[in-house]
Amino acid sequence: MMSDQRITMDYWAFDDSIGYLARLIFRSFSRLREQHTREYGISSGQWTFLRQLWREDGISQRELSRRIAMRDPTTAVSLRTLERAGLVRRDVNRSDRREILVHLTPRGRSLERQLLPVTAEIHAHATRNMSDAEVDALGRLMLHVIANLAAADPELRSSRQSPARADAHDNR
Repeated sequence: MMSDQRITMDYWAFDDSIGYLARLIFRSFSRLREQHTREYGISSGQWTFLRQLWREDGISQRELSRRIAMRDPTTAVSLRTLERAGLVRRDVNRSDRREILVHLTPRGRSLERQLLPVTAEIHAHATRNMSDAEVDALGRLMLHVIANLAAADPELRSSRQSPARADAHDNR
């Protein structure tokens, strides 16, 4: 645990920075995943959208943005790319014409069977030599950090209040 004295110093070792370590983990997961998804034309950024839609297809574009903690303009650009690739389609909600619903195409849905096992492999590799209890504790601690940070950021707080909350380990 880092002492208060170390926190007040101007600089501390990167290994003591939870944010930096989280960034390294994220980049490592993303890089490894993309090595396998690239052959399907899927980038690491697109993966996040597909994964959420595999969990719940047909949600609104705004809800999709909220669940993956992405800004609406970024979501719009990513969905345009996924549409051009034939992986999703966007339709106006018939009961609320202001809302755009995002649906997987059959091709987008079929990638789930091919790509989820890749992520399971990466997760297994990342947690190699860790007990189930350690992996569970790590996940709980990470969620605790996220909750603490969300308390200071309304945008992050709203993205964590989702029915997809069960998707706690989103990089799996």
